[in-house]
Amino acid sequence: MKAESGDMKKRNLRSSNIIQFILLLIIILSLNLSGMYVFKRLDLTSEKRFTLSETTREKLRNLKDIVYIKVYLTGDLPAGFQKLSSATHDMLMEMKSYAGSNLEFDFIDPSALPDSKQRNELYNQLADKGLQPTNLSERTKEGTSQRIIFPGAILNYLSKEQPLLLLKDRMGASAEEMVNTSIQNLEYEIINAISKISTVKPPVIGILHGQGEVDKPHLADFYKSVSASYPTRYVEIKNKLNALEDISCLVIAKPDSAFEEKDKFIIDQFVMRGGKVLWLLDMMNADMDSLAKKNEFVSVPTELNLDDMLFRYGVRLNKDLVMDLQAAPIPILTGYVGNRPQNSLLPWYFFPLVTPESKHPIVKNLNAIRFDFVGSIDTIISAKVNKTVLLKSSEYTRILSSPAVVDLNILRKDPDEKEYRKPPAILSVLMEGHFRSNYANRIPYQIATDSAIGFKEESIATKMIVVADGDVIKNDYRRANNTVYPLGFDKYTGQFYGNKNFLMNCVDYLCDNSGLMTLRSKEFKLRLLDTTRFTPAEQFIKTTNVALPVFIVFLFAAIKLFIRRKKFN
Repeated sequence: MKAESGDMKKRNLRSSNIIQFILLLIIILSLNLSGMYVFKRLDLTSEKRFTLSETTREKLRNLKDIVYIKVYLTGDLPAGFQKLSSATHDMLMEMKSYAGSNLEFDFIDPSALPDSKQRNELYNQLADKGLQPTNLSERTKEGTSQRIIFPGAILNYLSKEQPLLLLKDRMGASAEEMVNTSIQNLEYEIINAISKISTVKPPVIGILHGQGEVDKPHLADFYKSVSASYPTRYVEIKNKLNALEDISCLVIAKPDSAFEEKDKFIIDQFVMRGGKVLWLLDMMNADMDSLAKKNEFVSVPTELNLDDMLFRYGVRLNKDLVMDLQAAPIPILTGYVGNRPQNSLLPWYFFPLVTPESKHPIVKNLNAIRFDFVGSIDTIISAKVNKTVLLKSSEYTRILSSPAVVDLNILRKDPDEKEYRKPPAILSVLMEGHFRSNYANRIPYQIATDSAIGFKEESIATKMIVVADGDVIKNDYRRANNTVYPLGFDKYTGQFYGNKNFLMNCVDYLCDNSGLMTLRSKEFKLRLLDTTRFTPAEQFIKTTNVALPVFIVFLFAAIKLFIRRKKFN
């Protein structure tokens, strides 16, 4: 009788287990089936790093064709770069969940090619396409080793191709800080590249020509960079009312002659209709060529006939030069060894190096920006226009009003810091809102009411950026061998300043009507391993990682065996 009772208990237990298994299987299948139709993820990170903005989600959902991304950051990488690679993969997976089949990507290790010739050919191809190589020095047990990686990606959409730099380099920043910054910007950088390559009718960039602006060889790198993302062309106004008709953003780079009133009127009405302007203006005539024959010159104002217009919009560009003890160096003759001249690199106070302090997405996390003979800006109270200071000089500032003496001999002695105690000078300003026309209540009635002209006294919502230096856009150029140096490259120190990124961010912000640039404000912490603790404890961590899972399995097995024996006894 007891045996029959025991058999009955076993059969009931077996039936119960089978029923539980079937129910569990049904639940799992139901969840999987519902997951195919209902998408939902929980972002449990404190900074919501995996939560895409609504703007990003909308752009991904609206893709009309496949964006294919080749990411060249994978393989045997240091911890920081592995974090960046993993974060890039996670971000692309998150984006794919909204784009569906219209977003595809692969991770490729360019150093994995066994043949060195093929590997070098691929390296050259990636560099030609715009990806910047990074030379890694890695510590090993045997010493150090050198390796080239390409922390970037190539996007393809229909017949178009676009490079994407994943690593954001910053002078003076540690590798950990650079990786952290790069991960913060991932959503913006990827969706911005996708947006540019997939936009059917992108904004047109016009670079003003015909007012003595920066010549084309010295604008070559900016033109190349901006034209990779936007249709770009040089434009001349020449009193033509429709000269700016198809232009979305106008770049005015260091004109040296006065604007005619009719050309000013055309630019003014361009702004009134929502056109964006990037003003890069020198209000003082100052150039290093003036120091070629003698050690000093007198800088006087450049008459551009734009003062009234800019004042009406909300700024005044002063007729002065800003000096700053935080400055870029230039080579100065400091002596002779025998008959050979000896040059030293000394900070030239007329070339301020400005590290952005603003958290605005245009300048956040940029390298220091180099200015050449920059002036100061005053902001004017104007209704319906919001102003944001983008760049300022340091607390070690001196202002030389016109006429200003520029003298190389100031470098022969240490600066008197008491002379460099002016408040930081404003060097660049963003203005957004509804601008009042410079010609409101100033033109004849018949012109103001002419339907062919379509005069507007107040703009629709628009924006402009003013920079008190035209040289900020210039790249170095060697005429002898027709060599164009990258914008922001310092040929004396070999450093790259943030000029190109600053100007590209300006153009992107002015052309961005969807709010993508605000994604550059996203911040979170990169949680890297403490290598000083990791090295001594390396063997312990390895042993624990191997032994702990095995121990847990044996522990659960022992507990289950104990429970079964207790149940049947």
